[in-house]
Amino acid sequence: MTTLDRPTLAPLTAPAPRRRLHRPLLATTAAMAALALFCLCAMVFDDRVLLGETVWLKPLKFAIAMVLYCGTLAWLVAFPHRGQRLTWWMGVVFAATAVVDVGFVVVQAARGTFSHFNTQTDAVNTIGQWVFMTGVPGLFLANLVIAVTLSWQRVTDRATSMAIRAGLGIAVFGMALGYLMGYSGKQQTTDAYGRPVTLAAGHTVQHGQPALRDGVADMPVTHWSTAGGDVRIAHFAGLHGIQLLIVAAIVLARLAPTVGWLRAERTRARVIGVFALGYTGLVAVLLWQALRGQPVTAPDGETLTALGLVTAVTAAGIALVYALSGRARRTEVSAAARPHGSTPPMSR
Repeated sequence: MTTLDRPTLAPLTAPAPRRRLHRPLLATTAAMAALALFCLCAMVFDDRVLLGETVWLKPLKFAIAMVLYCGTLAWLVAFPHRGQRLTWWMGVVFAATAVVDVGFVVVQAARGTFSHFNTQTDAVNTIGQWVFMTGVPGLFLANLVIAVTLSWQRVTDRATSMAIRAGLGIAVFGMALGYLMGYSGKQQTTDAYGRPVTLAAGHTVQHGQPALRDGVADMPVTHWSTAGGDVRIAHFAGLHGIQLLIVAAIVLARLAPTVGWLRAERTRARVIGVFALGYTGLVAVLLWQALRGQPVTAPDGETLTALGLVTAVTAAGIALVYALSGRARRTEVSAAARPHGSTPPMSR
C-alpha cells in the first residue's frame, strides 16, 4: 500500500487528552442543556405567548444553539496548538458571556416580555439591555480571537483542520449578521400581559415597513417569517456551519477505506474546502434573500438562479477534486511500478 492509499483516521478518532478539555465551556454546555430541558417543561405549564409563540421558545433556541457552539469550542481548544493560553482565556470569556446573555433572555421570558430590542424603561430591562450591548460584542470578539488563532495552524489532520478554519470563519460571519437586525426598523407590539411595547428593531425585513412584522406569519417550530425576509435564517446557518463541516470531515474519513479517491488526506481537505465555499455561498444567498424582504418559503427566480449557481459551482469543484485525485493516483502508481534506479527516457 502506498502512502497515498493509506487512510489517516487517527486524528479524528483519538480523543483529546482529558487534562486539556476546556472545563468552563463544558460546564456552560451542560448548563445550557439543562436549560433546554427546563424550557421544554415550562412550555407545558406556561401558556403565555409573545408574538404568537410561547415565551419559553426563545430561551430554548438560545440554549440549544449554545449547547452546539460551546461544545464545539470546548472540543476545538482541546487540540494542542500555539497560543493555547490565549484561546483558553477567550473560551472563559465566551462561556461567561454566554451564561450572562442567555440568563437575561431567561429572566425576560419569566417576566413575560422581550429580551431583544426592548425599549421599556424599567430597571430590569434597562440593565439587561446594557448587558446585551456589552455582552454580545464580548461573544463576537472572543470567538474572533479563537478563530484567528486556530486558522493559522494545522491542529489535526488536513481535512478536519480545513473544516475548523473554514467553519470558524463562516461562524464569525454568521455571528456578525446579528448586528444587521438592529437596522430593520421599529415595531409596536404587546408583551405577554397585553401591555404595549416598542421594539427598536426586529428580525423581519418587509416591504412597506408595517408597524409589526415579527410573528405576523411564521413557520412552525422555528417561527421564521413567511411574510418577509428573516435575517435569523442566514444568522443561524452561518453560526452552525462549523458543525456541519466537521461532521463532513469525519464522514469523509470513514468513507476513505472503501472509496478509493478519498483515501488521500489532501483530497479530503480539498473536498471540505469545496463544501465550505458552497456553504458560504448558501449563507450569502439566504442573507440576500432576507434583505430583499423575501420569505425563505417563497424564493423568486433570482433566488433560485443564485442557488442553482452555488450548486453548480460546488458540483464543479467536487468534479475537479475528483479529477485531480485520479491524476495523482495514476502518477503514484506509475512511479511505484518503475524499476528501481531506472530513468525516464526523456531524461537520458
